[in-house]
Amino acid sequence: MSKGGFMKDALILFAITLVAGACLGGVYEITKDPIAAANQAAKERAFREVLADADSFAMDDYSAALDKVNTEVKELDFGNVSVDECATGMDASGAAIGYVVTATSKDGYGGDVTVSVGITTDGEVKGIEFLTLNETAGLGMNASKPEWKGQFADKKVEQFSVTKSGSTSDEEIDAISGATITSNAVTNAVNTALYFVNNCVAQ
Repeated sequence: MSKGGFMKDALILFAITLVAGACLGGVYEITKDPIAAANQAAKERAFREVLADADSFAMDDYSAALDKVNTEVKELDFGNVSVDECATGMDASGAAIGYVVTATSKDGYGGDVTVSVGITTDGEVKGIEFLTLNETAGLGMNASKPEWKGQFADKKVEQFSVTKSGSTSDEEIDAISGATITSNAVTNAVNTALYFVNNCVAQ
């Protein structure tokens, strides 16, 4: 191929790349706001699911508490987990009645497991809802079924543990059959959220 032919092909390839990049950039600009809005709506639905008694939610500044928990959790036996954010749930008068804590475990079988946990100001877990769950269909994905995630609801404990032999107390969570890794990842995320409220949030 002549030098001129090579340059022509290179320029054509450059032009195609430039146009494709511009198109992708345009698609991103068009879709980023709807995606962000959909994610926010999903988050708000999760808040209302896990702390149904709250009249409204406020994203208060918990940065110091988040730094504290994400430092201290490394010394706990909860695996690779962190607290991402916290919202305060308030009643109609504006008084705090609880918190919705978003925690992520990176120890899921299929990747990150992110869960919103509703916890009252006195430390009772009201419920959990998944924001991210990419586990195996028919196994780990069963964590999203009401009968499994409902095991955490309306329990006031220091922390939960996973059992394979049948739950005999509020602290015990029955493992999902064939998905102990998922069961532990979810439980550790919930435990981290509990630790955050009980030890890092000023009461």
